[in-house]
Amino acid sequence: MSVIEKTSTQDHLLEEAFGAPVRELYAQATEPEASAALVRALELRSFLVVAEEQVTRVRDRVHAATAADRDMNELSADDLRFDAQWLEAALAGRDGYVAALGELLRTMPEQVQRPARPLQFAQQKITAVATPAPAPPRAGAVQAHRP
Repeated sequence: MSVIEKTSTQDHLLEEAFGAPVRELYAQATEPEASAALVRALELRSFLVVAEEQVTRVRDRVHAATAADRDMNELSADDLRFDAQWLEAALAGRDGYVAALGELLRTMPEQVQRPARPLQFAQQKITAVATPAPAPPRAGAVQAHRP
């Protein structure tokens, strides 16, 4: 299955930052005018999806090995040590991708970030007509010449 089909724990941040669902963001990233920030963010997301899948696999394997209904004779300390090392490596990778993605989203240029809802600017129309101000006394009066 493609990473586009899978979810990550950071998808909501990408959708917030770029204003579209992840599937649509991948489609936008293939367009020639796609921003470098979007392309990099989706690349990091793809790596994150794989890392999170690895964490899940190891976690599920440890849970299965230590389940209450399992035969204790099948339990192996060596296997659990190996799984612990693998889990540590997978978590380190995941944490690195989450940190890199967060940093990218924090530092990307403002013009790249799109609001969650498109902005709509309405042209306001003036509907009231102002009444003319009263003229000062003797405004426009012609001064008479005195002999």
